[in-house]
Amino acid sequence: MSQRSRASRVRQHVHCDSCYSRRCRARVEVSVCCALIPCRLHCGALFHLCKEEDHLLLCPNVRVPCLNAEYGCPRHLPRSSQAAHLQVCPASVVCCSMEWLRWPTDDTNPCSNVALQETVLQEMKGQGEPLDLATALVDQSDLYDRLKMKPLFPELIEADEEEIEDEKKEETAMGGGSVNVNRVGQVSGISKGKYDLCEMMFSMEKGGCAVAQANQDNPKPGEEVELVDEDKTGQAPWQEGVLERLGQDLTPQEYNMYVVHHGSMLLTFGKINACTPREDDFVYGSLEPIPVQTLHSFKIPDGYHYSSRRAHHYDTSRPPSEPRSVDTSDLVFKDEDCFSDEAASTLLGYAEMEVRGHKISESNAYDGLYVDVATQTHFFRAAPFKAKTTLAEVMVDRPLKLHLQLQSDRVNSRNTRANCVFTFLCGHTFHRGEFPSHFRNVHSDIQTSLSGWFEQRCPLSYLGCTYSQRRFQPSTHKATVSYDRQLRSFNLRPTLVASVGDDSQASRRGGEDSLSSLPYEVLCHMARFLDSLSLSQLALVSQLMRQVSSSLLQERGMVTLRWEKKTYSHGGAKWRAKPVWEFSHLFSSVDSWHMADIPPISAHLKVCPYYETSLHSEPVPLSGMSDTQEGSQERLSLVDHFILLILNINTAMGQS
Repeated sequence: MSQRSRASRVRQHVHCDSCYSRRCRARVEVSVCCALIPCRLHCGALFHLCKEEDHLLLCPNVRVPCLNAEYGCPRHLPRSSQAAHLQVCPASVVCCSMEWLRWPTDDTNPCSNVALQETVLQEMKGQGEPLDLATALVDQSDLYDRLKMKPLFPELIEADEEEIEDEKKEETAMGGGSVNVNRVGQVSGISKGKYDLCEMMFSMEKGGCAVAQANQDNPKPGEEVELVDEDKTGQAPWQEGVLERLGQDLTPQEYNMYVVHHGSMLLTFGKINACTPREDDFVYGSLEPIPVQTLHSFKIPDGYHYSSRRAHHYDTSRPPSEPRSVDTSDLVFKDEDCFSDEAASTLLGYAEMEVRGHKISESNAYDGLYVDVATQTHFFRAAPFKAKTTLAEVMVDRPLKLHLQLQSDRVNSRNTRANCVFTFLCGHTFHRGEFPSHFRNVHSDIQTSLSGWFEQRCPLSYLGCTYSQRRFQPSTHKATVSYDRQLRSFNLRPTLVASVGDDSQASRRGGEDSLSSLPYEVLCHMARFLDSLSLSQLALVSQLMRQVSSSLLQERGMVTLRWEKKTYSHGGAKWRAKPVWEFSHLFSSVDSWHMADIPPISAHLKVCPYYETSLHSEPVPLSGMSDTQEGSQERLSLVDHFILLILNINTAMGQS
């Protein structure tokens, strides 16, 4: 609150504190009442002179900054226009949260388009890139950037010097290293505070033990000391009868875990044997007979399952065997066949983790005794990897290959993020008024209809045919839909008819376009008819066009915050947000679509190289055309079969 405002509150009048009438006729007196005045901003309010500053806090005509001023909006407007300004505020932006799912290619599935996946990248240069292929390659690039190699292949990661130093520090902090006290009283390897804390805790424990022993040796008069033999009640591995007591107190799973953790000590103190003698081997035990009613009602005894795990160790009928190392030198293969594809192995491993919830060949423990251990060896050309290596860094020099399916699934009640593999997010930022058009045209009309409706492929694509055609065009624009892989967005490409005189005029002017010679005001007026995506691309043409596009930023653009890290000279760093003005990636709104004037897909089948007709020169008899009764080889014609069928139907109807 300003000094003037504080002074006015001190000099508040007694009458003015409770007067809210527009027709106040009180007489002006010092320290009692002041004059009644109207608002200087002409909002229509009447109030006492001492309440003028309080009125400015609520006056609808006072110019105030936008509600999104902290997010970059520079507008100052009347307070009454703040709500209406939010509809066109450049800082009122929405980030698209549309998600879709993709599965990796499955070579083992006979129904998958494996042949199309292998030949789809070899499209003809004369045709545009298919929409489903372009979106799949962009999603694959995003997926490569976020998949790291360390979670799946920790054994192939080379240790960095920083990680080794961190491990040494952790070992020293845990007490793994020796503790040496220097002259200044500091402990090398462990901080002085932690060392003193440990010494204090140890001394307290030692003092408590001494007090307990003294109380036990010298009991107070009137107290009965109950002596308990700990060797017969404790649970330590060296105590007598520990396994019998634990067998009664614990469950079988807890008992097995105790044996696993204390097995070496139990063997040392002679509580268990290293191996079970054959005469003590449990095979069936005392099992009650189970009546066999059906084949499925009989259950194999649990004791048989237990003994079958180790029965082969005592089976003398088996032929003797000895351990031998096996080598693959006798197999005929090339050295290149030993290496695995990094992309296929990584995608398969992450798919197993997402769907199954565990890694491939992960150890599985049934209880404390039996653990299924499985291993899988990978040989990669780029191994070993660094700790922060991503799949994109590994595949940077490899030939482009599609490892994701062309078809994408929507996130719905059937396909959720929990039961599917890889999820992708749109993530584009739009102005609040542009978002409905983006979601309707891009996600509802185009992206969800790529597979077979908006873009149609040859029916023989499963054999490897890469032909595709786009069936729909905007009704109000003469344009075709395309996909920009750099911008990662759909756009409309207008279909223009090139005139004959354009090339000759451009060559006379030395390559300068005729558009740049127009006045600046005319260019700004023409730029108002472009969509946001076209304005963003127009700014990349030349400096003049960049100035033309910049003149429409306040009206058509949007402002977002971009975080940057600033490092100071003293070594400190600080993150700060910087407002950035830009145009969104929204193309012109399309209200309706119509079928493109293109031949049907059946016209392509006449020239499709994968459409092979099978011609039969010899007649092929249909099923049931030969009369096999009494060994007759006589063949009936199709007309005779039809007549016999009609007679049989009439006879059956007459009998009924």
